[in-house]
Amino acid sequence: MSDEIKKTNDKIKGLGSLFIGSALLGLSAIFVRYSDSSPSLIAFYRVFLALPFLYLWVLMEGKGINLRLLSNKKTFLLILLSGFCFAVDMSFWNWSISFTSVANATLMANTAPIFVSFIGLIFLRHTIKPQFFLMLFSAMIGVSLVILSSSENNSPKVFGDFLGIVAAIFYAGYILSIKSLTVNFSPAQTLFLATFMTSIILIPMSLFETAELIPRNREEWSVLFAYALISQTIAQGMITYGISKITAHLSSLLLLIQPLAAAFYGWLLLNEAITTFQAFGGFVVLGSIYLAAKNN
Repeated sequence: MSDEIKKTNDKIKGLGSLFIGSALLGLSAIFVRYSDSSPSLIAFYRVFLALPFLYLWVLMEGKGINLRLLSNKKTFLLILLSGFCFAVDMSFWNWSISFTSVANATLMANTAPIFVSFIGLIFLRHTIKPQFFLMLFSAMIGVSLVILSSSENNSPKVFGDFLGIVAAIFYAGYILSIKSLTVNFSPAQTLFLATFMTSIILIPMSLFETAELIPRNREEWSVLFAYALISQTIAQGMITYGISKITAHLSSLLLLIQPLAAAFYGWLLLNEAITTFQAFGGFVVLGSIYLAAKNN
């Protein structure tokens, strides 16, 4: 198989995996809405309960984690950075859902492609075609249409949207660190290590929010278990695999499928209305993603 064919196949696999993973990740806000735990505690159980499944994925690959790489200072700092960024991202995003709609919280948090692209271009010297920024700008217009057509002019909404933007900055850091880790680790190993570090960091954050760390009833355990299995194991697993196959900036743009899916799930399960402007904005985002994927 020629390098060109392999590159094309990897791109197709990466795009498909990111698309499906992002669509599944759109369910995350639904789990958070149905959970009675504190925001950081919900995030902790998402990653903690996913660890056995992710380790099983590592074992299924037939490869052990190279412990020598963990002694490398740069590699360890990347794992620490990925865990810290993901922990802050999830905690802030979960809090934002308490102050704004499911669609708004997810959309604001997924402005991450802006930060991924500019950090990659300016600080990491990634090669990004000028056309990509045009598609990014177009996608953000679509995102804005969805946000502005659903936002109400009140403080709780503004505060919730602000928390979503902060979450986006840290999610950008998570994407970039994960991309770097996949150079030395497989997607399964990368996600397991990042998830393990995230769970450690979320323990003190959860203790700061609440003294009740153990869910009280079976229903809450069911929600948290489903959250860990679908959002962290399956969805994040497919996203990590996709990130390993294509560039970080294109990967981050594909993740805008998540807020569109969240808006749909919010309409389907939580009776949150989808306006004509939101629907049009969604089509603009999808069109921008298609053109960016085609030309990158």
